Order: sequence, then structure tokens, then C-alpha cells
Amino acid sequence: MPLKNYDAMDTCNSTAAPGATPEASREQLKIVIVGHVDHGKSTFVGRLFHDTGALPEGKLEQLQKAAERRGVPFEWANLMDALQSERDQNITIDTAQIWFNTARRQYVIIDAPGHKEFLKNMVTGAANAEAALLLIDAHEGVQENSRRHGYLLHLLGIRQVAVLVNKMDLANYDQARFKQIETEYRAWLKTIGLEPKVFIPIAAKHGDNVAALSAAMPWWSGPTVLQALDEFRVTDLPTHQPLRFPIQDVYRFDERRILAGRVEAGGIKVGDKLVFSPTNKISTVKTIERWNAPSSESASAGESIGITLTEQIFVARGAVAAIETDPPYELSSFKARLFWLGRQPFALGKTYKLKLATQEVECSIESIQKVIDASSLQTVTRDDGTVARHEVAELTLHTKKPIAFDVHNEIAATGRFVIVDGFDVSGGGIIAADNYPRRTHDANTKSLNIYWSRGKINATQREARNGHLGCVVWLTGLSGSGKSTIATELEREIFSLGQHVYVLDGDNIRHGLCKDLGFSPKDRTENIRRVGEVSKLFADAGVICITAFISPYREDRALVREIMAKGRFIEVYVNAPLEVCEQRDPKGLYAKARAKEIKEFTGITAPYEHPLKPEIELHTERQTVAESVAEILDYLQVQSFGSEISI
Repeated sequence: MPLKNYDAMDTCNSTAAPGATPEASREQLKIVIVGHVDHGKSTFVGRLFHDTGALPEGKLEQLQKAAERRGVPFEWANLMDALQSERDQNITIDTAQIWFNTARRQYVIIDAPGHKEFLKNMVTGAANAEAALLLIDAHEGVQENSRRHGYLLHLLGIRQVAVLVNKMDLANYDQARFKQIETEYRAWLKTIGLEPKVFIPIAAKHGDNVAALSAAMPWWSGPTVLQALDEFRVTDLPTHQPLRFPIQDVYRFDERRILAGRVEAGGIKVGDKLVFSPTNKISTVKTIERWNAPSSESASAGESIGITLTEQIFVARGAVAAIETDPPYELSSFKARLFWLGRQPFALGKTYKLKLATQEVECSIESIQKVIDASSLQTVTRDDGTVARHEVAELTLHTKKPIAFDVHNEIAATGRFVIVDGFDVSGGGIIAADNYPRRTHDANTKSLNIYWSRGKINATQREARNGHLGCVVWLTGLSGSGKSTIATELEREIFSLGQHVYVLDGDNIRHGLCKDLGFSPKDRTENIRRVGEVSKLFADAGVICITAFISPYREDRALVREIMAKGRFIEVYVNAPLEVCEQRDPKGLYAKARAKEIKEFTGITAPYEHPLKPEIELHTERQTVAESVAEILDYLQVQSFGSEISI
């Protein structure tokens, strides 16, 4: 979810009362205050400050005089509603932070808006909080947004919650009304697994049960809000967790490159060997730098620092540093629980921007497992592959390139993210647990005793003997587009010319080399990686290697291109419309996918990323097999023109 430390997600404005300047030595607790619009959040905070003597001297009189000049009644909410437009509209638009002190500790109180249109800012505030106060109007009762806010607090992992039933004066301080709301809302929260610490009846406007017990509610013997606050526990900084140090920026001073960021979890010290995910570059910490302070030997969670390395490797913003032996996951697919806030639905087939820590990468929905209405908790049945506004989804996301992440309940800072649609933060979520493969220390540190074995015959000599270039003709396209048919006919034509050729077919490979792999995105990626390495060996042997694989992800195909010698990878996009492929359906797979008998089927429930600049594009809905094969042969002859070796 949104993290205030990162510039792109910081939507809070901070104000502090005189005498309440943050003190690093004092215990501090961050609390978010949420509730439906007009349920009295800002009024409550203003009253709390007044009743505990935390208001600056003369501030109350200043506000009262300002209200008198404007000819409007004095409102406690004006203390928090700093924007003129908010006073005019009578609603809180942005989040605000103020510091507040008790004898026990220091608080950072985040006043978050409850109006539906500003729910995003509520999430921004709550993502940084360790506890929450949730207000419900005693007169209006539990509202749709009251339930949404409860669900969001649960989704964000906030378990310390006190529910304040406000405006008891409008309900004649009726104990039965308070109990009715408590019973209803407590039962609803129980269905999502959230157990509030306490329900407290208050009248913020008059200060009832805010800092002192109310004479108007003699039936209440529980704590005041102030007492409940002091009973909350400060969450320890995650210093015991593995190191996670996202790089925010790189500064160059003299000959030094300083990698700057905030230690989100764990600790770091001089001499630590770090791996920077997801690029897996490794170096050792040389120094730890601080602003306006001398360098030190170590730093821990919560500290903003800079580091220099013994080896000047290239590291950019977005990399996540970890101790080499305990890295994060590095994948392009993961399961998540997401709350959608965008005006347009979150939809299959559309590309969005995902922000996690300081990483930014394009992403799309791979599959949707469940959609839930956050107010009613009812499962939403929809066949169009979308998540509508204010709905929660359990889904699998696919990113254009691998990202570094952790499961949220293991390391929160690198286990939550936001989704940007266009220029708007439109959703956020947490990464759910799954059987993710983790890159090991051994994978990062290859043996120094492994060398590429070179024989006494090179690729050029093989090609001269064979009489043609060694290359890979990579056919990609939807199932049923004609890849295998074209591949086998192309093989026959090339073989008849006396050339060395072999077809690697998707189904055949899965009978042997890749029989241990399934069809999840990570298994598909590994399948293509293995095929790419094998096809490279074929090309090195001077063979024309034809592959016929759906290979749905551009990134996977690009990796194969990168390992090949220049000009030896020929991408052929076998382009046939989905409806044509379904009509052909030679193996009956589309019918099974439509019947939900096959999960994650490309083109139906899993994406296909068509090539952007293929060497050859075949349109098999209007080209025959012979025409398609001829076009590939023509290309191979042109590529070899001018060489002593030709196809």
C-alpha cells in the first residue's frame, strides 16, 4: 500500500502544535482516524487537543474570532481543516498529520477523510499507522463506508482498533443505542477477522469521554479515549527481519557513488555483502553515510542513510538491497489482495503501472480468483474480467519484468504496492503467500571453477561444412494459430534442400526436458528459458533450429534473443485472430478453457503479449501454409545474401 517515505506516494501535509515537536528519544505511535463523512473525525481531534491542553496559547480564541468574523458557528474541525476550500465544503479532503503528547508517549495523529471520493487518501494515511480510531455517528449508525474502512484496516494489517460511537448527544446519550451499534458493527468486523480493542461512546463536540468521563453517561465505566490510546502498544521497528534497503536515488560526490534510501527492515553494517534485486548484482558495503552527521559502522530499520560500495557496480533507483544470503523473491508474477479505487474498472488485458517500494514497472492482471464487495463481503459474480470501484479482489498479477518483493505478513514494507492508472493512484494491495521460488545464495554466487568449454571446431567452421548459417526461427502465437503446422512444413522444405534443420515443438519438449513444469507464469518462463538455451546450442552447432511455442510473454522471448548471436534469432509472429484459433481448436483446448476445465489458458484466462517488432509476421487466417513457409524461406535467403554460406 502507499508508503509516505516515497515521494510519488506522499499526499500528507504535516502541522505540529508548538511544544509538540517530534523528539527522537520519546516513544511514538502513529494513529489513523477514519470514519464516514460527517461522523466527526476532525471535531474529535480538535476537542482532544483542547481538553488535554495541547492547543497553542490563544489558538482557541483565534479560531472563535475567525468564525465570528465570517458569521459562522465555531467548529472544532477548523483546527484540522487547514484548507479554505475544506471550510467552505464542510468536508475533509486531504490527510493531515499533527503531533500530540501524553505523559506516556508522543502520538502522530493522522486525520483521514471519510468521504467516498477521498477514500484513496484515507488509505494513504492508514498505510503508515500502527493503530486506528474509527468513528461512527450514533444518530446515523453504521454506514457503507464504515464497513469499507473496517475492511481496509484489516487489509492493511492494522489490528489495534478502537471504535468511537460519536455524537451520543444527538442520541440523548442512550445506552441502548450505543449497544445496538456496538453489537452490529462488532459482529460485522468479526466476519473479516478484526477484533476491536474497545467501543467507546463519546460526544466529541462537548468532550464527553474524550479526555474525561462524562457525567451525561453515568452508565459508562470503561476507558476514555485518552486512556484507550495509552493502552495501545507501539509496534517495534522490524529490526529483527532480513535487510530490505530500497534505493531511492544515487548521488555522485567526487569519485564516490552514494546509494541513498531508507532501511525498511533489518540492519546493515560496513562489510556486509549485499545483493541488489532484481538484477542480482553483488558488492560489499564500504561506508554508511548520514546527512549532517558523521558516518557510522551500522544502521537499522527506520533510518535514512546512504552507502558506498567497495566495487562500483551499476545500481539505480528501484533496486532493493538485501544481505546476500537472505534475498527477497524476484519474480514477474505473484498473488495479491487488492482494493480498487479507480473510476474505471481494473480490467484484464489492460496495462497499468505498479509501484512497490521504489520500484515502478508495468503490470497486468494474469487471472482473477475472487472479487468481493468490501461493504457487504458478498462475492461478486462477473464474467468480464474486471474489478469495479470499491471492490476487493484476490488475483494474480504479472509484471513486465521481475520485481523484488516479500509476502506482506513476513515483511510489510516490501509486501504492499499501489496501482497507477494513467496518472492516478487507483488501487493498492498486499502480496499474499504462495509457494514462490526464492533465489538462493548458491544461485547468486556461481562457482569460479565453471568455464564455457570451447572445442577445436567453431561455429563458423560448422556453418562452412553445413553450407548454411546456424540460427533460430522462433514461431510464436496463440494455440491454433498454425505454429506447429508451419514449423514441420518449413523443416521438410529446408531438409529437402540438403540443410541441417530440427524442430523443437512445445508439446514434445514437455514430454522430456520440461516435463517437471506446469503452466503457471513462472513455469512458462522457465520452459522458454530452457528452450532458449537448447536452441542456442543447436544454432552454435550450425543447425537451423525451428521452435513452435506459444511463448506468451515478450520479456521471455527478449531474453532468448539476448543470448543469441546478433542476427541469429528470427522472431516469426504467427498472427491469427482469437476467434479463428477457437474455430480451429485442433486439440479442443479452447472449449475446455471456456468450460473452465483448463486454468491460465493463453488468450482466454491468461494474456498473450504479441511481438512489437518481429522479423516476420504471418497472417494465417488469409495465408496458406505454403505461402507462410515461402515467406520465411525468402527471409532466410535475404539474410544470407552476400555470404559464402546461403540457405
